[in-house]
Amino acid sequence: MAKKNNPYYDDFIKMANYAFCAAEYLHTALEDFRPETLPERRRMMHEIEHEADKVKHKMMRRLVKEFVTPIDREDIILLANKLDDVTDRIDEVITRMYMYNVKRIREGAMTIVDVIMRSCDALQTAMIEFPNFQKSTLLSQVIVDVNSMEEEGDACYIRAVRQLYSEHIDPIETMAWSELFEVMEACCDACEHVVDAMEIIIMKNS
Repeated sequence: MAKKNNPYYDDFIKMANYAFCAAEYLHTALEDFRPETLPERRRMMHEIEHEADKVKHKMMRRLVKEFVTPIDREDIILLANKLDDVTDRIDEVITRMYMYNVKRIREGAMTIVDVIMRSCDALQTAMIEFPNFQKSTLLSQVIVDVNSMEEEGDACYIRAVRQLYSEHIDPIETMAWSELFEVMEACCDACEHVVDAMEIIIMKNS
């Protein structure tokens, strides 16, 4: 077992930070929504996603060369991929908004995005605690919190879609927002998948 002040743990923290930055930027984009800004919002979000990818690729290159790792190599790959998925899913929300030429923000969207942002904030805490997973008293609670927030996201998604189909609005807008709500809910799922992976790693190493 390698030392706990290991660059892999530092990179997990960086990837969680980028996920939170993406969630925060999504929140800003919806809170101050103007259709004409979508191309620029998409470009800026993709820059965040690209920076997160660079951290992941650096980890993979290091992993090829190193023999001693803090946890099993396959677990490093698993956790890096799950963290990367979070940022990718958030990036997809803005991309879909651009593709569907969204003109207004639907009721319920901000509620789901708030859950995404809180979940990503919790992932930052989880990654800070992760090097000390055998002794941390906070980590298990953070994992529970992220799971609870995923359930909250599911409930928000169901309410938002029900409201959408209750209003008899333009069918194209209905289709677009149905897809958007699904992608937003997938962001919450992606956060849960990170802590699920962490639980597997913790059990293997305890």
